[in-house]
Amino acid sequence: MARMSRAAALALVALWIAACATGGAKKPPTGTPEPDKFLFERGTEALNNKRWIVAREYFRQLVDSYPQSPFRADAKLGIGDSYLGDGSAESFVLGINEFREFLAFYPTHERAYYAQFKLGMAHFYQMRAPARDQTETRDAVRELTVFVERYPNSPVTEEGRQRLREAKDRLGDSEFAVGQQYYRMKYYPGAIGRLKPLVDSDPQYSNRDAVYYYLAESLVAVQKPAEALPLFERLVKEFEQSEYLERARRRIDELQATLKAKGSPS
Repeated sequence: MARMSRAAALALVALWIAACATGGAKKPPTGTPEPDKFLFERGTEALNNKRWIVAREYFRQLVDSYPQSPFRADAKLGIGDSYLGDGSAESFVLGINEFREFLAFYPTHERAYYAQFKLGMAHFYQMRAPARDQTETRDAVRELTVFVERYPNSPVTEEGRQRLREAKDRLGDSEFAVGQQYYRMKYYPGAIGRLKPLVDSDPQYSNRDAVYYYLAESLVAVQKPAEALPLFERLVKEFEQSEYLERARRRIDELQATLKAKGSPS
């Protein structure tokens, strides 16, 4: 069977959600002087009350019926927010599509930063545990990186930086778990192959004291003390508290003595 196009898949998901939904949004009363404003205010009220389907129906009426409305862009963001509020895998797909469309249609809009932030958060909300598939985590890192680089002074940039750090830590935890398992299996080349790239690619990884320790111990195990010593020293220098501190200090003394005995600079 031919692979279904992305647009067709989105349409089917939208129909599925609509079939499961119950309505509630009303059309603007006849003679309403600003029907688009009526729809936007009702949609915003429903969104604030977490009535996601009703909010979406109001916003959709506005977007589809009033293409010149000054509220149209914000209503499209509201549709995306309503999908994220639903919180299902299907609604996340549709929310991501809304925010991408917003950025395509309104790249210079004053709330473009918000669309990019929510695009990243839609992936962030779907991140899985470190031992599981990290596709959504990588997508979150990509989109949140774009956000903090493109909008450094937005009202939610600080939150974006925090979420980006959490997403990067999730990826780091996934790599560390594999490297640590290799170490425990005494497959030291495998541990080095996992842990060294983590140190190089993410120097701010929150659990890097553990990475330093296991990477250094793996290097010791393969007879590379000169490469291990700087890692133990970094651990002691960068962390005032760590379960690995005392062991690292002992290793530093041992390796310095070993290297000195061999006539190598410490």
